[in-house]
Amino acid sequence: MTVQSPDSDALLHSFRMLFDAADLIRGVQGDVLGALGLGPTEISYKVSLSGAFWRLRDYDEHDASLPVLIIAAPIKRPYIWDLVQSTSVIRYLLSCGLRVHLLEWLPASWTTNQNGLTEYVEAISECVARISEKRKDLEPFLIGHSLGGTLAAIFAASGSASTRGLVLLGAPLCFRSATSRFRDALVSIAPSGLDDAGPCPGSLLSNMSALASPDTFIWSRLSDAVFSLTDGHALEVHARVERWALDEVAVPGKLVNQMIEWLYREDRFSRGELKIGKGLIGPLTLSAPTLAVVNTADEIAPLTSVKPFIDAMTITDVRIIEFPGEVGACLQHLSSLIGRKAHAQVWPEIISWIYSRGLPRRVEAAS
Repeated sequence: MTVQSPDSDALLHSFRMLFDAADLIRGVQGDVLGALGLGPTEISYKVSLSGAFWRLRDYDEHDASLPVLIIAAPIKRPYIWDLVQSTSVIRYLLSCGLRVHLLEWLPASWTTNQNGLTEYVEAISECVARISEKRKDLEPFLIGHSLGGTLAAIFAASGSASTRGLVLLGAPLCFRSATSRFRDALVSIAPSGLDDAGPCPGSLLSNMSALASPDTFIWSRLSDAVFSLTDGHALEVHARVERWALDEVAVPGKLVNQMIEWLYREDRFSRGELKIGKGLIGPLTLSAPTLAVVNTADEIAPLTSVKPFIDAMTITDVRIIEFPGEVGACLQHLSSLIGRKAHAQVWPEIISWIYSRGLPRRVEAAS
């Protein structure tokens, strides 16, 4: 636990109050955009399991089909997976006959502030166990974007036997120096001691990200808006992403501190020195078939933050799909989820990859 000086404690407290207020203001701005018809219109689901800081969504179709579990990122709301009907990952997965689940992280509170990587991995484990109850021979595929994908990989590395396969979208795995400009800038500006500072306001993380990569979160965002003006669909998606970006979520200070210190600063996961449970995990302990999707225009999770980890894995069933960015995603980091080209070109490959590895284990053992 980091020991703070009185002046440091006061400064962190002031920052938290400032950005708590910013969360509220941004929420009001989001509500205004929602009133203009840009709010979420998610497909219906039921909550089949829940914990103190998470909920397991079940989209309740295709009960006997291959199960997939989407691991939402702990930052922002999960409806980015179902932002607009034409490019909704959840609706696409359902249309392909898959049984879809989503692990949603609830906003942090003072009672859940001390949940870190271990507790988040335990939550994934509980959800995987619940999904596997119906078909012992069909463990779910895990799909994660950004830090949701990083969490999915950490879980798979600590319990690969319970994972049929892993699909990572814009998910950084290697955080050594010079793997990305975003990583280097973030570790230089991120404050320490957030584990004792209470829940971390979402707008604080948003502002840190913008400072670390203004090209990604400011300038390319503005240029995307300009280029979308002549394309009605692209302009609508861009506006909906802007509304989603205002929907801030508080994150446990302990989780934020561990992500910054253990992952971004110390690169423990890629080095095989991340301790989850009783053992150390890393690329050598991740034996689940893995498909990583990388947007070559994404500064948050470039190829250099993925390939070194993939290359260090001992399993041969690994693949990287690279695709270029596209107009209309607002943030290139999101294009694998909401881009029209990504849905037309990348997602059919993902579905093919999933189904080619979806045989029940008892069938595989007999073949």
